[in-house]
Amino acid sequence: MTSMTTNHALRIDQLAYRAGRHFAIRDLGMSVPRGAVYGFLGPNGSGKTTTIRLLLGMLPAEHGTIELLGHDMPRGAHRALARVGYVPERLHLYPTLTVEETMRYHASFYPTWDAALADEKRQAFGLRPEQAVGRLSKGEAGKLMMLLALATRPELLVLDEPTDGLDPVVRRDVLSAVLEFVSAHGATVLISSHLVHELERMCDWIGVLDGGRLVAEMPMHDFKSAIKLLRVSDARPLHTPTPFGILARRNGSGRDEEWVVRDWRAEMASWFSERDVTLREVVDLDLEETFVETLRAARTNGAHSAHAGETSGRAA
Repeated sequence: MTSMTTNHALRIDQLAYRAGRHFAIRDLGMSVPRGAVYGFLGPNGSGKTTTIRLLLGMLPAEHGTIELLGHDMPRGAHRALARVGYVPERLHLYPTLTVEETMRYHASFYPTWDAALADEKRQAFGLRPEQAVGRLSKGEAGKLMMLLALATRPELLVLDEPTDGLDPVVRRDVLSAVLEFVSAHGATVLISSHLVHELERMCDWIGVLDGGRLVAEMPMHDFKSAIKLLRVSDARPLHTPTPFGILARRNGSGRDEEWVVRDWRAEMASWFSERDVTLREVVDLDLEETFVETLRAARTNGAHSAHAGETSGRAA
């Protein structure tokens, strides 16, 4: 099937899957725009790997739809997956093959295989052709997995915790290779990680998964800029709607409170002065702080108040 949603490399709607008694993906919807570097964030156990396996056709969904590069999954998997480069969470290479044999084996499945790019990355990553895969260090194996994904010249790169457990130098090498490829070929990237700080410099879209539910999805700039920490004095119980959403309201020092709010704009400061409440400070949060506050609010409120498009105020 040819997609009518040509602006998206991946689109999921009302996806459900149960893994045992204690965990489920529930009515998941997410969209990865074409050409985006989409950071798929969530704590360990939130369902990121399960979601990736569902979208690649490795697990059968209970219900819902998955559209990957214009093809319904899993029916169109043979067409869609030929255009996807995948780095799984765990190594899945044959340990008895050498690096060179692994590259030749992988190339046999992909008519788009770029031998020159593969050899360039092998040299850049410091991998020797005669090295046995089973004798590679974790960092070398991670580099080889990334080489194999990039050398197919994919339209979509799906990277599941690609730097987990790697040292800082290897992580930088691997992520730099991804950014170079995206810059040169305009590929889309879905990169899953719980290392939030690592993705701050490379992603332009963010999706946050927690407990099998997507609790936020928006451009990186909106995610970082719209959530603020406010330090407030003389706050009393308020019964009028706020022009911003309140994710958390907690005691500070003395008479002060800390409010974590979303959809904040500078002109909203007048809302406090009109109610004889002192707004002492507006604090910008980094990506990791924003991520933590988003999770905390979703868990506390039992509602996913950080979704893009939710702009109405809540009564404080």
